[in-house]
Amino acid sequence: MKIVIVDDHHVVRKGLIAVLAQEEGIEIIGEAETVEEAVQLIETTEPDLAIVDIRLGDQCGFDVVEQFRDHGCRFMMLTSSAAEADIRRAEECGADGYVLKDSMPEELLLAIKMIDRGRKYFDQGLMDVLIRKDPDDPLEKLTPKERNVLSSLGEGLSNSALAQKLMISESTVKKHISNIFQKLNVNDRTQAALYAQSRGVAAYALSDELSGTT
Repeated sequence: MKIVIVDDHHVVRKGLIAVLAQEEGIEIIGEAETVEEAVQLIETTEPDLAIVDIRLGDQCGFDVVEQFRDHGCRFMMLTSSAAEADIRRAEECGADGYVLKDSMPEELLLAIKMIDRGRKYFDQGLMDVLIRKDPDDPLEKLTPKERNVLSSLGEGLSNSALAQKLMISESTVKKHISNIFQKLNVNDRTQAALYAQSRGVAAYALSDELSGTT
C-alpha cells in the first residue's frame, strides 16, 4: 500500500513514518506540508492512501480531499480536532477515515488496514457524534409507521400490497402516504420511492422494527 503524509508539522510526519515503516506491506512514498504540495505530490505519485491533517497552517486539508474525491486515492484525516463540524465535513467530502492524533499506533494501523479493504474507519470515541440525529432531517418528522410505509414505497409496493404487508387498512395506508408527501415535500409515489431508495430507508425502517418501536 503506497501512502503519502500531509501535515504541516515536521515532527508529526517523521513520527508517522517511523511507525508505518515497521509495517509490512506499507510504503511511504512522499510527504507534504501545504495544500499545494499535497496536490502536486498526489498527482505525481498516485498513492493508495493519503493521511492528511485538517489544519495545514492557515490552509485546510479538506481542500485536498475534495480535489481528489473521484481520482481513486483514499483519504484518512489524522487530526487533534474532535469538533462535530470537522467530523461532519469529513463525512460530506468523502474522507475514508478520521483518526485522532492521540490514538495508539495500533488504532492507526487498524484504520489503515480497514480503509485498504474498502471500508471506512472513524475514531470510535467519535461515534456519539456520528450517530446523533439531525432534528432538521425530514426523516425525523416521520413516525415509525410512516417510515415503514415509506420503506414499502421504496420497494414499489401498491397500496393493497402495502396494507397486507403492514397489516393495516388501505385507507390507513393512504393517510400515511398523504402525511409522508407533506412531511418530505414530495408530490407523488415515484418521488417518495426515489427518496426512500436514496436514503436507504428500507434498512432504517427495519432497524426500528427490530428495536421494538411501533
